[in-house]
Amino acid sequence: MQLAWSANCTALNMDTNSADSRPPALILGSSLTALGVLRSLGRAGIPTYSLCGPQELPAKSRWYQAAPRQGKNIPDPEELPEYLRGLPAQRMVLIPCSDDWARAVGYLSGDLRTQFPAAVAHGSVIDVMTDKWLFAQLLQRENVPHPTTLRVGSLEELAALPEASFQNMFLKPLDSQTFSARSGTKAYELTGRDHALQIMRAMQAGGAGAFPILLQEFIPGPASSYYLVDGFVDSGGCTRAVIARRRHRQYPIPFGNSTLSETIAGAQVEDPIQQLSRIWKATGYRGIFDAEFKLDPRDGRYKLVEINPRPWWFIEFASRCGVELCRMAYLDALGLPVESVSQYPVGRRCVYMLYDFNSHRTTDPGIAGFARWIRSLRKTEDIVYCGDDPHPAIFLIGSKLKKALTTRAPRTQPSLDRKKTTLVTR
Repeated sequence: MQLAWSANCTALNMDTNSADSRPPALILGSSLTALGVLRSLGRAGIPTYSLCGPQELPAKSRWYQAAPRQGKNIPDPEELPEYLRGLPAQRMVLIPCSDDWARAVGYLSGDLRTQFPAAVAHGSVIDVMTDKWLFAQLLQRENVPHPTTLRVGSLEELAALPEASFQNMFLKPLDSQTFSARSGTKAYELTGRDHALQIMRAMQAGGAGAFPILLQEFIPGPASSYYLVDGFVDSGGCTRAVIARRRHRQYPIPFGNSTLSETIAGAQVEDPIQQLSRIWKATGYRGIFDAEFKLDPRDGRYKLVEINPRPWWFIEFASRCGVELCRMAYLDALGLPVESVSQYPVGRRCVYMLYDFNSHRTTDPGIAGFARWIRSLRKTEDIVYCGDDPHPAIFLIGSKLKKALTTRAPRTQPSLDRKKTTLVTR
């Protein structure tokens, strides 16, 4: 199998001027995001290899081809340079599908950066986007409206803050991915200072790497107050595409990811698009992005909550709407022309069914609520199920049912008051 893979790579890299022999893409990641990238590139006719395990979601896709392993395990992101040096490929385009993979690709240098090109910002820019405190400082410097954010370095600092500092605030880590891996959660809603101290003491006792931590303002409003602006910035700093969506539902509540969203006209989010342009100019950003804004009812301004400097869950939905961001990233990585896309269908809806069902159960339970939920899904496309690639959805549903029947969900923070603590999985 290794020899066959090597032969394919050699054949595909013989002549990068031929559309039929361009280098393959190597998709880094095993999540729903990676599945979306795989489908987008597969439908575009771009050869792909996926770096994930055989029981991960992308591995169930019709377009899946396993990248070779060196040893028994999938490499960690910090092992990327060593892994790439051992690949039997002349050239491959890298497309990272998580923060840690994007950071690893962004910090590649020298021959590896040439041999394995990627339309990804430099690692230092990825750091700014993914470190929530650095990101808050960037927004402050660029005068971009954003939630009030305070950095707290110790229990003593937290205890010294006045009670008013905790009003309408929540605890948020600097690095969501690392924090989640250590503690099992990504943020906590608060009832006040004593509650915040309780949470942080429990985290310190559990060795979860509690500090530094952020206190961030929660902007009031329902899920429909969130607006998502997604797109692609090329190597010259030109925004080649933007697709905007409005969130209708999310899970978990009151924080979390979109479960149901709908495309809207770019004219509705002109101000957020201008805000992003300032950030791209200030940072020299390049690549796919997913930006989340919330419309603040108190002053009528869009507040920038976060930017994912990489593909995200709904990346394939953008491709279905004719905005092929993954193809743009592939072409730009190779130095090939990228045509701008300025139009897409408005009013097109996409749902992540399994998570959206949880959202429904939280906000509108009962038989009548279930009927309303079913009606709300009319003319809505599922993010996992596709008629031309059904097996990932079948696999996902089967694995969820098996887990529900054989295990009970563990309590993430048994020492905390579950009635007062909201688990956030953004």
